[in-house]
Amino acid sequence: MESYFKDLNLDSFWEDCEYSKKEYVNSPITRKIIELTEKELGYKLPDSYIELMTNQNGGIPVNQCYPTDQRTSWAEDHVAISGIFALGSEKAYSLCGELGSKFMIDEWGYPEIGVYFGDCPSAGHDMICLDYRVCGRFGIPKVVHVDQESDYKITPLADTFEEFISGLVHDSIFDEGETW
Repeated sequence: MESYFKDLNLDSFWEDCEYSKKEYVNSPITRKIIELTEKELGYKLPDSYIELMTNQNGGIPVNQCYPTDQRTSWAEDHVAISGIFALGSEKAYSLCGELGSKFMIDEWGYPEIGVYFGDCPSAGHDMICLDYRVCGRFGIPKVVHVDQESDYKITPLADTFEEFISGLVHDSIFDEGETW
């Protein structure tokens, strides 16, 4: 299988903290978990997402910001991500968990454009999503930011999941004086 993250050190990608283990990290994935997750969500997950979850099934990345060329509700030049949802439903912050993708669509009214995989520091008021509108349920989705507070405004972030993951940067590069 092709590695999507050759230039990324996955051993140092995830934060090693109790909160991450308690809220985000599920048991290691199996073929069955992949199949059940995709069936429940109704979408084929990108191979790069599955590869990242093979390294660790969900968690909080060390680098939590993604630069943008347009203002979002978070900042004028980036979005922030709190965590990346695991495959399965073991933890609340899993793709099929209590606070997962379907919950965001059914309970918070997020548009049905794909799979919501990343929560943001706003406690549900914006999310990061795999956007399948152009590619269909079995294609390679783009990654977008969806802002509930701005009438579910969709801001394009990356053409692929691996581009999004590889483009995450540490929040220290943004000189904002405040840390969330």
